[in-house]
Amino acid sequence: MVKLVAMTHADSVHLRPLPVLDPSQLSPLEQAKQHLIVALDVPTADAALALAARLEDQCRWFKVGLELYIAAGPAIVEKLVSRGHSVFLDLKLHDIPNTAAAAVRSAASLGASLLTVHAAGGPAMLQAAQEAAAGLSNAPELLAVTVLTSMDQAQLAAIGVAAAPADQVSLLAKLGLAAGIRGFVCSPQEVAAMPALTGPEGVLVTPGIRPSGADKGDQQRIATPTFALNQGASYLVVGRPITQADDPAIAAEAILFEIAEALGVAPTE
Repeated sequence: MVKLVAMTHADSVHLRPLPVLDPSQLSPLEQAKQHLIVALDVPTADAALALAARLEDQCRWFKVGLELYIAAGPAIVEKLVSRGHSVFLDLKLHDIPNTAAAAVRSAASLGASLLTVHAAGGPAMLQAAQEAAAGLSNAPELLAVTVLTSMDQAQLAAIGVAAAPADQVSLLAKLGLAAGIRGFVCSPQEVAAMPALTGPEGVLVTPGIRPSGADKGDQQRIATPTFALNQGASYLVVGRPITQADDPAIAAEAILFEIAEALGVAPTE
């Protein structure tokens, strides 16, 4: 069994603060786990729960996105939480303010720890969502989605957005901040500019993570775990490189080692 041994050096990555346990109380491996979210992008509850069971030694966090949520319903969030997992509920809420606020309250009742709203919903919607969360004792951390990692300059132009992806991310992030939201989803290419906007309390979730040599699939703006962490990401969302691997647990462990190294923790035999 490979173990992780702490390594101290002056160039350790400065990571965004996370709403998790005090890192000093965690083993190196547990510290790495705080930053990995595995996307359960599968079509059934049974498949999701089976995958979570295979990964329970490697992963604390799981993402429930639209595919799984529509197929399995809210109960899948409750089942994962009941098993001791933390859930990132990635629904990208984008509706009129009243509906978005009601959805935030409903999601909170399921026990999700992180919840996405789409910043393109506009200032009124973002404000309503944040106010709904602020009124709850068990509120999830709201994350404003900026520009999807599947979109590049050409994709933005096709929907009438002339701005470069980085500029559009900044514009939408400022809308979220004005509404009181301090969590954001953005690609590895834009995450480096976010701490200057969010301040030290910002929570930055970065999808589009691919280990070196992995197929990028339908993602356009991608990066390795080390690059994303060096740019300031709080959480890394990894899907297919783990879930479609021959052995998901081994694939997850390899990514944890890369995270651990970026944290200043060296894997040894």
